[in-house]
Amino acid sequence: MELHNLKPAKGAVHKDKRIGRGEGSGHGGTATKGHKGQKSRSGAKIKRGFEGGQTPMHRRLPKAGFNNINRVDFKVFNLDQLRDFVDLAKTTDVNMDTLTKFGFCKAKDLVKILGRGEAPSNLNVKVKACSESASEKIKAAGGTVETI
Repeated sequence: MELHNLKPAKGAVHKDKRIGRGEGSGHGGTATKGHKGQKSRSGAKIKRGFEGGQTPMHRRLPKAGFNNINRVDFKVFNLDQLRDFVDLAKTTDVNMDTLTKFGFCKAKDLVKILGRGEAPSNLNVKVKACSESASEKIKAAGGTVETI
């Protein structure tokens, strides 16, 4: 087999429908468009969401929601998750470099520590934000908290 004698599989190629070319073609008359109506006319294009003159769905339903452009999204970690991180990373330093190195967050993420669970001992935390309960628990366990 070579390029010059390749051909499609049997039954894979069909003749195009010759629409609107007379009754003998089998597709004459209305040219497969049914009878009358907007979509049977020439140049028929209907805008997305158009419902035949009925008030469209996007205008019937009320507006909802609000996107605050000043919102700050934090990547949140609890103290019990930091305990797992310390066990995995074998380090007591929790900062953006170590968190990104082990794939817990991306370099551009803003990280906040929350106070669920118990803090590992001698934990040195340097992140964007930390809740009061988390910072109290970390300091009580002999660690330090620094917000960037």
